[in-house]
Amino acid sequence: MLRYNTNSTVKSWCSWLPYCLILLFVSGLFENAVAETHFHNFVVQGESVKRLCNTHNIITVNGQYPGPTLELRNGDTLVVKVQNKAKYNVTIHWHGVRQMRTAWADGPEFVTQCPIRPGGSYTYRFTIQGQEGTLWWHAHSSWLRATVYGALIIHPKEGSSYPFPTIPKHEATILLGEWWNANPIDVINQAKKTGAAPNISDAYTINGQPGDLYSCSSQDTVIIPVNSSETSLLRVINSALNQQLFFTIANHNLTVVAVDASYTKPFTTSVIMLGPGQTTDVLLTADQSPSRYYIAARAYASAQNAPFDNTTTTAILQYTNTSTSLKPLLPNLPAYNDTPTATAFTTRLRSPAKAPVPATVDESLFFTVGLGLNPCPKGQTCQGPNGTRFTASMNNHSFVLPSTFSILQAHYQGVNSVFTTDFPAAPPLQFDYTGNVSRALWSPVTGTKLYKLQYGSSVQIVLQGTSIFTAENHPIHLHGYDFYVVGEGFGNFNAKTDTAKFNLVDPPMRNTVGVPVGGWAVIRFVADNPGVWLMHCHLDVHITWGLATAFLVENGVGELQTLESPPLDLPQC
Repeated sequence: MLRYNTNSTVKSWCSWLPYCLILLFVSGLFENAVAETHFHNFVVQGESVKRLCNTHNIITVNGQYPGPTLELRNGDTLVVKVQNKAKYNVTIHWHGVRQMRTAWADGPEFVTQCPIRPGGSYTYRFTIQGQEGTLWWHAHSSWLRATVYGALIIHPKEGSSYPFPTIPKHEATILLGEWWNANPIDVINQAKKTGAAPNISDAYTINGQPGDLYSCSSQDTVIIPVNSSETSLLRVINSALNQQLFFTIANHNLTVVAVDASYTKPFTTSVIMLGPGQTTDVLLTADQSPSRYYIAARAYASAQNAPFDNTTTTAILQYTNTSTSLKPLLPNLPAYNDTPTATAFTTRLRSPAKAPVPATVDESLFFTVGLGLNPCPKGQTCQGPNGTRFTASMNNHSFVLPSTFSILQAHYQGVNSVFTTDFPAAPPLQFDYTGNVSRALWSPVTGTKLYKLQYGSSVQIVLQGTSIFTAENHPIHLHGYDFYVVGEGFGNFNAKTDTAKFNLVDPPMRNTVGVPVGGWAVIRFVADNPGVWLMHCHLDVHITWGLATAFLVENGVGELQTLESPPLDLPQC
């Protein structure tokens, strides 16, 4: 990085130095070359690891589980060459990165690129523009992200600082994950074959380790050191595949300062809730008696009668000069189905100042999100409820990924028959979404349907959960965009009464929103990024079943509003 801000001094020298023109030129180079370009190599490969008393061969990046943490600053460029030495197809998604005009680097398989085949490679190139905070990266092929993931930390620009009430002296990243005593690819393939729900995980993890409450795990429990009276910034990421999680630290309060790499008005809480894909930055002050305290996470399970992993992962917050023989104190965690606590957390989130929320809406959309059941095909035996197959949908359309072309490539090259742009703006049939739904609506149609948006249009989406089969909290992630969460509630959304309750002043900005169990959430954004952008439930079992759609955002006017040309090394199908 080049940084030299003494142009005024150089100008004063020019009154008597003969080489003033050269000095001015060099000083201009130093002033304008502040941003860095970071180069990384990701080798996707198998690696043997031991967890829960068993050794498994898992897919990793560079042999690390979790994968490497990438750190850069707002304005920097990231160049990551991914080499696939594993036996599965792979892509990498940079979760939450806006990817302005660089949709080719977004990563979802068969949406913005064809997969990187075994033995192949692809280089992701993109610039961070106007973002800082905690994001992450993960595989976006099948269930590879169970072990292929890592943190992406965006620091403020050089010379800038965090807008926090207390500037932290230390930072720590906490990646919450899920572990199976099986190959996750085999788990989901078996479920797809039978039509049943996949087997639940055997453990949750913190930075890849289950913690003291599991067999054969205490020797590797993660320890986070702190000094008395000092404040640390904890970057918490829910990397779990299929589970919302409560997170807390025994005897300590957490001051929430950011979510999804967007700053918030600070507030203090004893527990936070994160859906898969979401991040939360908290300040922790070491203000308790020097000792050892458990950091803990366990499920927020909102779906009635659905099986879930009810174990608890732990790490240890350890004060300096504390004996490691001390038994850590275990915190009180909310009940697994404690929706009031989850709601109390999400509804306290606010932007730190008046937010530029679109005041008027060009595109008013209403998307139902939920599960479904399909009849078992003739001649097959299915293991879903009553011999059916599980499915999922938005607006009664279950999304199907293409297999011979990526959607973005088909759009760019004008290839027909890969997708259509007739995804409905509202449910084809209105019904009592959270009540007793007719069985005639439980089986969605399938297809690769997109919704087209004009560049610069302001968009509002009502995300309405349904009670088909069961109601549950759905973490909905939109690629390529941040959005404002202007409202949420329970039951069926009522435009006449609920619109008046919208927060159009300081709503939180996110890239993944939890649609409340048996309820709704409303988001707004401006379609200022051309390309094809996937919108899906971040419970990976649900996107496997089809709970997704995508937006095709058209080019605007001029180069800065136009999708870049595809890279020369873009994988082919």
